[in-house]
Amino acid sequence: MTFSTHHPATWLTGYIPDLPTPFDDAGEVDLGAFRRLCERQIAAGATALVVGETTGEDSTLDHAEHTALVRVAVRASRGRAAIIAGAGSNSTSEAIELTRRAEADGADAVLSVTPYYNKPTQAGIYAHFRSIADNTRLPIILHDVPSRTVRELADDTVARLAESPQFAGLRDATGDLARPQRLRVLTGPRFRLLSGDDTAAPAFLVHGGDGCISITSNVIPEICQQLYRSCKEGDLQVARALAMRVGRLTAALSKDSTPAPLKYALSLLGLMSPRLRLPLVELADSAKPEVAAALRIVKDAECFQENVL
Repeated sequence: MTFSTHHPATWLTGYIPDLPTPFDDAGEVDLGAFRRLCERQIAAGATALVVGETTGEDSTLDHAEHTALVRVAVRASRGRAAIIAGAGSNSTSEAIELTRRAEADGADAVLSVTPYYNKPTQAGIYAHFRSIADNTRLPIILHDVPSRTVRELADDTVARLAESPQFAGLRDATGDLARPQRLRVLTGPRFRLLSGDDTAAPAFLVHGGDGCISITSNVIPEICQQLYRSCKEGDLQVARALAMRVGRLTAALSKDSTPAPLKYALSLLGLMSPRLRLPLVELADSAKPEVAAALRIVKDAECFQENVL
């Protein structure tokens, strides 16, 4: 099965992990650990995996490393989950090259961020994404994260791009909880609206969102998938109880530069090293107890889940 032959509306849903990139003692990409992260998420029911994007420290990866990560994810998936490759840049030509590489490596879609640093106009942003689309057959998921790019992706620009079915959805990290309802009217039901903010994700889902590209689900994938189902099924009592427990972990994972707290949490679970690449550094010792405590509480929620669901 090749996910790119199916409309993304069938798999752009639920909690989709933005996977971190593990590094070994020598600072090289640990492909074995990365493969295990992929397999863990697929076993938990993830319909797609994001590879080599924000949480994956894409800005410190060279092209060969990015290619290796995508290929490992494709092999680990074996058609059980779609592979979404990070392929954004503030250079349109580089974004096109990254997208072409992702397509050649077997990715099912790309996640492409609004150009950062350059401060383009909405006309420039539209032309940037249209140029990428003209150079690939892959579905494109837009990534709007103005806290990092200093430029928003305006609703009207999203709507113009969504007129082409090649633009499959939006990762919205604005925190604007009214946006799913606004964009649904402008884009139609097949364009997928995904929260890019774990803190806002439960409310985003209740307000009509289709899922979340998530940091927190890297740590507790099963609980996040159940939270999604509870929100979409209208079981708000269970959703609120799960969201409270997930929320404390999300808060702890947001205390420092992404993905330092996440990598530390995963190291406590024995899944990977906490190492990062400069200019990012490992989580400060003073912040580690909060992450560990939140992890203990949310692991207790697994017992809660078994008792009430």
